[in-house]
Amino acid sequence: MKMKKRSGISRIIYAGLYSYRGLRHNFIYEAAIRQEIIAATIMIPLACWLDVTTSERLFLICSILLVIIIELLNTAIEAAIDRISLDYHELSGLAKDTGSAAVFVSLLLCSIAWLMIGIPLLK
Repeated sequence: MKMKKRSGISRIIYAGLYSYRGLRHNFIYEAAIRQEIIAATIMIPLACWLDVTTSERLFLICSILLVIIIELLNTAIEAAIDRISLDYHELSGLAKDTGSAAVFVSLLLCSIAWLMIGIPLLK
């Protein structure tokens, strides 16, 4: 049975509700997301307070948001793999490990951005 697709303002409202549900679920059940959101609530205002250029401020904020985005995608991958089967399979492990690696790389990028922009401010 094919579902009727929503359009117009209804689609936008439902997309917002689905996004809210996803964020809420992740905040309640995923420790990593909670930690990253807590860090973001400290680091984003700090980025706004620092005496940096607009481009640097934007890069600092985007690097933080990128970590959260990648973490959400990693959780989605894990949920999809677990939905398929909880049995061990090499490709399932690879998918989960690759998602985890993506989170690691985003954290590395964020760290480099904050160190490169922040260290000169300490002088």
